[in-house]
Amino acid sequence: MYHKSEDGIWMGFTLAFMLVPAVLIQLALTFIHRDLGRDRPLVLFLHLLLLGPVISDAVGVCLEALVMYFRAGKEEEPYVTISRRISLKKGQGTPMEWEIGQSERNLAAHRNAFKRAAVIQAFLGSTPQLTLQLYATIQEKYILHLRLALMIITLISITYGALVCNILAIQIRYDDYKVRLRPAAYICLIVWRGLEIATRVTALVLFSTALTHWVILVGMLNLLFFFFLPWAEFWARKGSLAENIEKNFSKLGTTVVLCMFTLLYACINIFCWSAVQLDLTHRELIERQQRWARLALYYSLRFLENFLLITLWYFFKSDFYEYVCAPLLVVQLLVCYSLAILFMLLFYQFFHPCRRLFKYNVHDCLHCVCFRKRVTSPGSRRANELILMKI
Repeated sequence: MYHKSEDGIWMGFTLAFMLVPAVLIQLALTFIHRDLGRDRPLVLFLHLLLLGPVISDAVGVCLEALVMYFRAGKEEEPYVTISRRISLKKGQGTPMEWEIGQSERNLAAHRNAFKRAAVIQAFLGSTPQLTLQLYATIQEKYILHLRLALMIITLISITYGALVCNILAIQIRYDDYKVRLRPAAYICLIVWRGLEIATRVTALVLFSTALTHWVILVGMLNLLFFFFLPWAEFWARKGSLAENIEKNFSKLGTTVVLCMFTLLYACINIFCWSAVQLDLTHRELIERQQRWARLALYYSLRFLENFLLITLWYFFKSDFYEYVCAPLLVVQLLVCYSLAILFMLLFYQFFHPCRRLFKYNVHDCLHCVCFRKRVTSPGSRRANELILMKI
């Protein structure tokens, strides 16, 4: 359609935002499943056709899950390793052990690969597509039902990618503990992420309709800042590159992987909070400690940036918006972003596994267990104070 209407720029953007994340997904799945080191020509051919996820995720997970289900209890499978974790269910702080078998480890590899692919697709493919399609809709001054359906699908994809980032941050931070989120926590996360992403994309699109060329500068400044931020912290700490990120990787290969990782990190932070902080000196590449000062600074500056973009749009908007109540739209966008911040605070205050913003400021699950096991007998005030000082 863009080619027939001689819209070369939109056609180029559409192809780029489709092909770049698709190629990166194939590379991620190839490295995770080690397809290059195996005699699997069909799978490699599907990767070349950008159909790797069909066999690597959907078919692989379904077939392996069915085989594992029918074999359950019929034969003893040798375990690969033993996982020792602390369960917080009903206040139990006793360490428990799980034997992890080969099939379970393979399923975990498939799930991790699918999550990585979902995050790449969400923030390198869906977010630019949603921004572009919303911009095209406003410029053409009418809404196609098919385009509206695709925009809703891309918004769901982005929200799911943001949820994966939140769950990944919790799992990495509390890796030694068995933590489960309640359904209310997922609802709060969905509302928080949905409002945040929708408001951010709308602000960027409205600004681009009034000051088209300036939005490129805004996007590039955001991308470059978040891309070089982890590297600046790495150089400030005078650290060395993390080793054993992938087997048989040279320093050049490790640097390329880290650059791609920081690129994904930057693309996430352009549209929403990434929920994780990078540490290029650590093998896991992600810091376990949550920096609340950085979280507060991010949302404060992002709110000011969105307010500035919407204000500039309000003063430089085109005649098309004369039929729209512009002040009401500005207020609605600011209120929606404020609601997103409110649901974020509600999540960390009431639904996060072990974090309380305004009560205890607990640092990890072990501290939560200590709080639950505080002495409550008469005359135990001094013992409680000693426990709090130890924590």
